[in-house]
Amino acid sequence: MSHADDHVGTRRDFLYYATAGAGTVAAGAAAWTLVNQMNPSADVQALASIQVDVSGVAEGTQLTVKWLGKPVFIRRRTPEEIEAGRAVALTDLIDQSAQNANDPTLEATDQNRTLDEAGEWLVQIGVCTHLGCVPIGDGAGDFGGWFCPCHGSHYDTAGRIRKGPAPQNLHIPVAEFLDDTTIKLG
Repeated sequence: MSHADDHVGTRRDFLYYATAGAGTVAAGAAAWTLVNQMNPSADVQALASIQVDVSGVAEGTQLTVKWLGKPVFIRRRTPEEIEAGRAVALTDLIDQSAQNANDPTLEATDQNRTLDEAGEWLVQIGVCTHLGCVPIGDGAGDFGGWFCPCHGSHYDTAGRIRKGPAPQNLHIPVAEFLDDTTIKLG
């Protein structure tokens, strides 16, 4: 019996273990790649939260910014717009939910849709809830707010649907004031 015959079993065992180890590493690498590709891309993560300077927004005007691929209307309302929004009874509304991501349980009162207590700042996603068009603003429509010309949805000064095929109010994103002139979305 030669010296090589003593090591045949151990050589074979080594090849089995080495092959199994290499297969495990390859399977792990493939699984990691499949799981990792489900994570949001870097550009999406970068836009998950943005800060908007609103120091240049005059009363009665609005700023439109892009956030998560959607337009967001940031409007600084006039006292007349605030008064018109607060004068509407909840029973007159098509959608009585505030559609406010900050607190989804709120009713669609004007106070529950604005960013500040005074009601001066209204921040909402500028996508019509009917078919995803972008409504035009600056007092458009029958209720002095926004109007979607594609299918005729009319929103009031608080972004609530008042007339037309849209089933819901314009949605309010998660937002907060960081200071007097900066709003954080997301």
